[in-house]
Amino acid sequence: MRAIIPVAGLGSRLKPHTYSTPKVLLNVGGKPILAHILDKLLDEEIHKATFVIGHLGEMIKDYVLNNYKSIQADFVEQKEMEGLGHAIYTAIPTFDDEEIFIILGDTIFDVNLKDVFKKKQTALGVKEVDDPRRFGIAVVNDGSIKKLIEKPQTPVSNLALVGLYYIRNSKSLIKSLNQLVENDVRTKGELQLTDALQMMIEDGESITTFPVEGWYDCGKPETLLSTNQFLLDNKSVNKNYESVVINPPVFIAESAEIANSIIGPYATIDSGCKIEECIIKNSIVSSNAHISKTLLENSIIGSNAIIRGMFKRLNSGDSSEIDFY
Repeated sequence: MRAIIPVAGLGSRLKPHTYSTPKVLLNVGGKPILAHILDKLLDEEIHKATFVIGHLGEMIKDYVLNNYKSIQADFVEQKEMEGLGHAIYTAIPTFDDEEIFIILGDTIFDVNLKDVFKKKQTALGVKEVDDPRRFGIAVVNDGSIKKLIEKPQTPVSNLALVGLYYIRNSKSLIKSLNQLVENDVRTKGELQLTDALQMMIEDGESITTFPVEGWYDCGKPETLLSTNQFLLDNKSVNKNYESVVINPPVFIAESAEIANSIIGPYATIDSGCKIEECIIKNSIVSSNAHISKTLLENSIIGSNAIIRGMFKRLNSGDSSEIDFY
């Protein structure tokens, strides 16, 4: 089986971090988003993967080749952002197995894929959501998907597609993707994977669903921080420091230097960081950042950033006007 991982997105909702770092290489819970995905694939004994790259794609390529040598990796470039269907269409030349597994590059998931693959039937991961208008949705009857709709304004189902697609018959998908592109079938201005999958259903392909309760989005700052919380709850890593109070769960890299500070709960401190006289909680501090005399909460600090602050204690009277410089 081959995994197809689209990672060409600009990560607009995570700017300014994604100006210089691909979204999938942002740290969450102690390692890049992409590392969580690849480790899960290796656990499922999937050793072949195609990465659809674009923005800062060379950084993604270097990361995979240097850190995941056991994965047979192929890289294809999506030169124009024409939608998820177009991204998968771009990867068709690398399809060398009957079965493929598509996973979005900004999604961390917790599901037993062995049970999914065992059924030998095309299946899409779904989760019940409160607002289906933000997602592709599946209409299911008697265990099979009858219709797929991309971001419907009037939802007829609350089963959202969450970015996990097990395709049993890749030839059927190739046929639908070619039809999608050749006929320029667009929804909301883009070539949608949802529409290609709907074409497969109309062509007679039986597609079912599998539930995904553990689904964690990393597409914007607030969801990145909430995913960081989930990961730290499940695997907290830290060591003891003199003059430092640790409030677990936290992740602190071995090479981080911390003094006279309070760290956590829910703080991720990446490698090479230097932190002194700080209080940091519910935050992610990326590699080689230097932070001093600062209170951070609900924050994301980029790599090599320098943050210097100053704590103040005030006893202020009525109608005061105070400026800090």
